Amino acid sequence: MFYDPVKNDHGLPYSPFKALAVPRPIGWISTLSKDGIGNLAPFSFFNALRDKPPFIMISVGCKTDGSKKDTVRNAEETGELVFNMATWDTREKMSETSWIEDPAIDELTEVGLTSLPSKLVKPVRVAESPAHFECLYHDTYLLPGNDAKSVYHIVVAKVIGVHIDDNYISEEGLVDILKMKPITRMGYMDYSAVESTFVMPKRTME
Repeated sequence: MFYDPVKNDHGLPYSPFKALAVPRPIGWISTLSKDGIGNLAPFSFFNALRDKPPFIMISVGCKTDGSKKDTVRNAEETGELVFNMATWDTREKMSETSWIEDPAIDELTEVGLTSLPSKLVKPVRVAESPAHFECLYHDTYLLPGNDAKSVYHIVVAKVIGVHIDDNYISEEGLVDILKMKPITRMGYMDYSAVESTFVMPKRTME
């Protein structure tokens, strides 16, 4: 089949685009408002951009009234944010944090998660997560939408500190990603968990 994503003329019950761009890591982002109120929210359009130095990006839609979501506003106003890895064990708490829109509510506390202080930035970390990136806000880029409510804000941030729970580092000095069991976003209402890996050595020039 072929369809025009602007016309959305695929004839299916739901758009298949997000079911094909998979799996997508989840950006579970903690920030602080300029008034010191914590915010924790997951985003399915998230990824690493480079590694020397490391940068990440989060693509964030608007609120129902077309205004910026708290994560974007907080990052822009305070210049700091933290990525927390979402895992199989934290999946339900992660989902709960996605439904709270009141900026006066600290999602981390509201859903019963445990906070850990960060070393270089003010937003706290989720203690139940096995890995975290402390970040400095870099810039925001706008992606136009089909209407004002469909505009997305791409927040780019520089990673200035990385935390890894020592329990998830193998004897060989490698991150044990299967033990961490991060979850990823699929299409529709589906998620997946990383439960297997395979190695494909790079071909080298002789």
